[in-house]
Amino acid sequence: MTTPRNTSASRSSSVPRILIIGAGFAGMECAHKLEKELKPGEAVLRLISPTAHQLYLPLLPHVASGVLTPQSVAVPLRRMLRRTAIVPGGAIGVDPQAKAVVVRKINGEVSVEHYDYLVLTPGSVTRQFDIPGLDKYAVGVKTLAEAAWIRDHVITQLDLAAASSDPAEREARLQFVVVGGGYAGTETAAYLQRLTTAAVKRYPGLDPKLIKWHLVDVAPKLMPELGERLGDKAMDILERRGLHVSLGVSVASVTEDTVTLTDGRELPCHTLIWTAGVAPSPLVATLGAETNRGRLVVSPDLTVPGLDGVFALGDAAAVPDLVKGGDAMCPPTAQHAMRQGWAAARNILASVRGKPLAPYRHKDLGLVVDLGGIQAVSKPLGIQLTGLPAQVVARGYHIGALRTLTARFRTAANWTLNAVAGDDFVRTGFQRHRPATLRDFEMTDAYLSAEELQEVIAARVDGRSMSPQKPELPIT
Repeated sequence: MTTPRNTSASRSSSVPRILIIGAGFAGMECAHKLEKELKPGEAVLRLISPTAHQLYLPLLPHVASGVLTPQSVAVPLRRMLRRTAIVPGGAIGVDPQAKAVVVRKINGEVSVEHYDYLVLTPGSVTRQFDIPGLDKYAVGVKTLAEAAWIRDHVITQLDLAAASSDPAEREARLQFVVVGGGYAGTETAAYLQRLTTAAVKRYPGLDPKLIKWHLVDVAPKLMPELGERLGDKAMDILERRGLHVSLGVSVASVTEDTVTLTDGRELPCHTLIWTAGVAPSPLVATLGAETNRGRLVVSPDLTVPGLDGVFALGDAAAVPDLVKGGDAMCPPTAQHAMRQGWAAARNILASVRGKPLAPYRHKDLGLVVDLGGIQAVSKPLGIQLTGLPAQVVARGYHIGALRTLTARFRTAANWTLNAVAGDDFVRTGFQRHRPATLRDFEMTDAYLSAEELQEVIAARVDGRSMSPQKPELPIT
C-alpha cells in the first residue's frame, strides 16, 4: 500500500479535474468506474479522444473480412458515459510541470487542457522497422479505417485479377502477405483467407489455386504464448486451409507490386498487411519520463514516479506484474488494460478522498484465438481447447467484453447472419483514393516536440493563439 500523492487537487479547495487521454479499454473502463463511484460535484471528468467511440480491437479481423459491420466494434462513448465531457481531439503533448495537455481538436483548433489528475491511456501504434518501402506500401490493423480499407482492397484485387488478361498481373493481384505471427496477424490472415476462398467462387474466370496467402513471422513458433500444442494446432489448421506459414523469416524490402523476404524469395504482391508488434503511442515521449522499451515506467499503484497526479496504464505503461513477480511486466492485452482501468479509478478515488492507494494485481485468465468458422484455439484458466469448444469460449469472451447490450446484440446477430447467409463481397470503393500507409491511418507524426510543447503552452498563458503545423487528426 502507498500513500496518496500530495497533488494540487488535495491542496486546493476547488473541485479536482480528472483528465483521461484515450478511449480504449483502459481509459474507457477508468471513466466508467469513476462515473459510478464519484459523488455529484466531487470531481470534473473529461476524456480526450479523436473518435466518438471505443474501438474493440480484437474483432477488427472480423470487420476486415466482412463478418462484422464496423458499427459492431465501435461502441459510442456518449451511450456509455453520461457525466464525462468528451473532448473531440487528440492529445499531442503533455507538460507534467504545468499539469497541462495540448490537444488538437478534430477541426484543427489547438487547445490546452489542465488537470489535477491525469490518466494516460493513449494506446499504441503499429511497430515499424527500417525496411525499404515499408512506410509506403504496408497497412496495419489498428484502426477501424484500416479494417474497412483492407476489406475493400482485398475484394478490389479479385476484381482487378478478373479484369486482367496479363497472367503476371493476375498472379500478383491474387497473392497476399500478412507479417506478424501474433494474435492480430494470425486471426487477420485466417479470416481474410476464408474471405477470398468463399469470394472466388463468384468469379468463374479465376482459378482458386492462384490465390495465395502468406503469414510471415521472424519468430520460430506461431503464437508462442499459447504453448507448443495449441500453437502447432493453429498452424495445422491454417496450413490445411492452404495458407503458407513462413517462420524465422521477415521482410527485406517492399515495392508497389513485390514483397521480398529475408530468405531470398520474391513474392509478386499488391497487398502487405503489417502486424509485427506494437509500439507505445508517440505521446509518451513528450512527457520526458523514464521508459522501459518505450512504455512509461510506473509504480505498482499505476502512478508515474516523479510526476504529480499522473497515472499511466494500458499499452503505454510498463506495469509490474506482481503475480508473476521478478522483473515481469503485464502484457499489453485488453484483459489487463480493462482491469488496470478499474484499478486506476479506485486509486484516483482514494487519492481524492485522502486514502491510501493499492497496487494493481491480476492473474491472467487465459487466451483466445478465433480462426473463423468453428475453428479456434483457446486457453481459458490454463485449460487447452480446440475446435468448436474453443470457438464458443472465444466468442463468449468477446460478447462479454463488449460494453453495451446493443453492441453485444449487433455482434451476435452479425455472426449469425454471416454463418447462415454468407457474404455478398461488395466493394464499396469509398476509400479508393485515400492514402493507405501506416502513417496516414495512425497519424504517428501528429505529436509535438518538447520545444513546440513549451511554446504552445506559453502562448496560451500569454493569451496568444497558436496552431503548430501538424497533420490533422482523422475523424473515424
